[in-house]
Amino acid sequence: MTPRLARRLQSSALRRGVWPVEDTTLSARWLERVRLELHIPELTLLDRRTSPVDGFAKYLFASADGARFEAVLIPLLHRPEATKSIVCVSTQVGCAMGCAFCATGRMGFTRDLAPWEIVAQVAQIRRDTPHPVRGVVFMGMGEPLLNYGAVIRAARIISEPSGLAIAAKAITISTAGIAPAIRRLAREGHAFRLVVSLTSADPARRGTVMPVERAYPSDELRAALGEYHAATARRVTLAWTLIAGFNTREDDARQLAAWVGDLPVQVDLIDVNDATGMFTPPGDAERNAFRDALRTHLAAPVIRRYSGGKDIHAACGMLAASKSSVL
Repeated sequence: MTPRLARRLQSSALRRGVWPVEDTTLSARWLERVRLELHIPELTLLDRRTSPVDGFAKYLFASADGARFEAVLIPLLHRPEATKSIVCVSTQVGCAMGCAFCATGRMGFTRDLAPWEIVAQVAQIRRDTPHPVRGVVFMGMGEPLLNYGAVIRAARIISEPSGLAIAAKAITISTAGIAPAIRRLAREGHAFRLVVSLTSADPARRGTVMPVERAYPSDELRAALGEYHAATARRVTLAWTLIAGFNTREDDARQLAAWVGDLPVQVDLIDVNDATGMFTPPGDAERNAFRDALRTHLAAPVIRRYSGGKDIHAACGMLAASKSSVL
């Protein structure tokens, strides 16, 4: 099979969802060979819920072995005149990171997802929505950089012209701070965006809610991010999960500024979502005071991110692969 033919078959399977292929430009002999020798697996859709509040949609998938994981369709609400969306995908079944404020982290780890299982989340959701999908974020269940090979391969398939043709710069890979993998990203020169969940620049405080701090301490993470910026010239995005009374003090802003130093960053503020009630988001006064403190001490953009789909447990930190509705 020639590379050109392989690209045509891949495009047909991923974009049109047609398999075996229906291509009148191919000979009957080739089509029969494709049907006999190649199989494109699909995920089973167990559940789909759409929020009546903000239009976020959560999909519960199962793979052939019964493993369950979720993905989320995120409408770009700031562009109502031209409805577009992005897809948040999972990269593992469960998660080994154990972040205290994350429902997935409380599940424990079952297994990595294969590249096709990651790509299929995007392909199947894209065929389910009438609106164009313009981006993908690897921020669902699991730690993407602990499944590095599958994640990068999936991202490349999603971005290549014969794949899903979503621009590499519109693909974001999130991590809790796996320093060796960040260095590898820097060496390999991928065009995908990187977001690092920091939440606190105080190692002791961070370690109480993010056990990754013990494996890859903040100082090592900061050094890896310096290498990443030096190699890519890109501003690093730091995700800060806002937890009332925990990481919203002026001291937290000062510590972050000292930790960042001369590294060009952007800080995304995201309210914690914890169905157990153990962690709660700050009120408006506390949140605004912290944002003002960041702007005083840190010379960097500070953006508050909307985490939608809370009513259907589709928001950041709420994915737990639970079936709770009927299709």
